[in-house]
Amino acid sequence: MPVHRSALPRIRALATAGAVLLAVLSLPRPAVAAESAPGAPPRGSARMGMGVLAHDGRGGLPTVRTTRTEGVDVSSHQGNVAWTTLWNSGVRWAYAKATEGTYYTNPYHSQQYGGSYDVGMIRGAYHFGTPDTASGAAQADYFVDRGGDWSADGRTLPGVLDIEWNPYGDACYGKSPSAMVSWIRDFLDRYRYRTGRDAVLYTATSWWKQCTGNYAGFAATTPLWIARYASTVGELPAGWDAYTMWQYTSTGPTVGDHDLFNGTPDRVRTFALG
Repeated sequence: MPVHRSALPRIRALATAGAVLLAVLSLPRPAVAAESAPGAPPRGSARMGMGVLAHDGRGGLPTVRTTRTEGVDVSSHQGNVAWTTLWNSGVRWAYAKATEGTYYTNPYHSQQYGGSYDVGMIRGAYHFGTPDTASGAAQADYFVDRGGDWSADGRTLPGVLDIEWNPYGDACYGKSPSAMVSWIRDFLDRYRYRTGRDAVLYTATSWWKQCTGNYAGFAATTPLWIARYASTVGELPAGWDAYTMWQYTSTGPTVGDHDLFNGTPDRVRTFALG
């Protein structure tokens, strides 16, 4: 059937509009935070060790410290930190939360990351992983691009993947042990590709057993930061026979979260250099 000449412009316009709509619908969509469970804290508020007390409880405090170096970890929960006070109390290294998922950046990161450096500490950044919101590689990129990079200046520690109980819902983020291991590997591989360093893995042994099936395959290359609020570090996840760092309390002075590096300050500097 012939088309009347006066209708051709309208037909072309409709075809163009349809092509534009199809192109827009075909664009990759940005990662969106998964829906939180009722009563969960707001997205972005997660911090290192958030689930340790509820799941593992609290024991005593470590007594042997002569061959270990005191550190702290901070997030937006602490706001602007009194770094001089911490330095004067003997704290020599620090980690500041930089990011969470692909949707949150710590608004206090500059004061915390830069402030610890300014008083003489060796410092680094950590990422709170949310495997239910975006791939491990996407979250590693987000982290590196927003404060989680590493430099061989002797004052910058490698980035940390904080992987622990999900404060917003299912403890294992809805993943099977094999899927969780794949997600973690995705993050670690991407971080190494972007920075040339192996990221540190922060976790608790009980969560690691529950959510990865006590996977042992990362121990050969990945430094371990273990969380346990007790007088001894206790059982480590499978594969590791030693820890690099230990978060031993959430009730320390000035800043609640205190940690021990498994070595002297010289060892902390050596670790920072890579």
